[in-house]
Amino acid sequence: MSSWDISNKEEYLQWELPMVEIFETVEGEGSAAGYPTVFVRVFHCNLRCTWCDTSYSYAPAKPEFHATIEQIIERVKQYKSKRICFTGGEPLIHGKKSAALLMALTELEHISDIHVETNGAINLQPFEEIRQKDNGWQDKVRFILDYKLPGSAEEQKMIMDNFIYLYDGDEIKFVIADDVDFERAVEVVETFVQKGQVLFSPVWETMPPEKLVQKVIALGLADVKVSLQLHKIIWDPDKRGV
Repeated sequence: MSSWDISNKEEYLQWELPMVEIFETVEGEGSAAGYPTVFVRVFHCNLRCTWCDTSYSYAPAKPEFHATIEQIIERVKQYKSKRICFTGGEPLIHGKKSAALLMALTELEHISDIHVETNGAINLQPFEEIRQKDNGWQDKVRFILDYKLPGSAEEQKMIMDNFIYLYDGDEIKFVIADDVDFERAVEVVETFVQKGQVLFSPVWETMPPEKLVQKVIALGLADVKVSLQLHKIIWDPDKRGV
């Protein structure tokens, strides 16, 4: 069982987190793509993927600001969106602070969905234990597990047991840079994925979306969803806060 003590709400609302940004836009990928969404982006990451497009969210960059959980909640309340993307960096890297922030977010009555963009190198077990016990988590919190393929140079850090803790409402994302990545993604899906929607997303510079679609169709991957990043279509790929 988790040893985290986050039972004292008055206490954990004052816990502070390093932050990058909080903003509202449309979700760019996955099953919630296109929906207005509040992005809560925390600072720090335990990986250094070769194709990362948010390098401003980890060292040597610095947090844009620090905020208590209570202050973060007040910022989120300013927006009308019913969905939250909890992201980073790596949103779960702060352990019990990350869990406490999620707990506080689930208590917002107008929020119907909180999807957590986690990188596969953080143990989901303690978070899953909370989700099993807490009705708010069961109703609102979903994991989007971003499995890192060979092209990321970080696959060796993936925690394979994380697949055990996924539900049908969760998602597994594979960012595919080349043919080797594609073949490995198919292997991982066939070997480890039991529940959750599988997403294949191309690295635009090295895997043209058309090619990825052709490969998915050719293999008859009927349950795989090709996911493009809408924000890179709508705005400049380097633009922040969108």
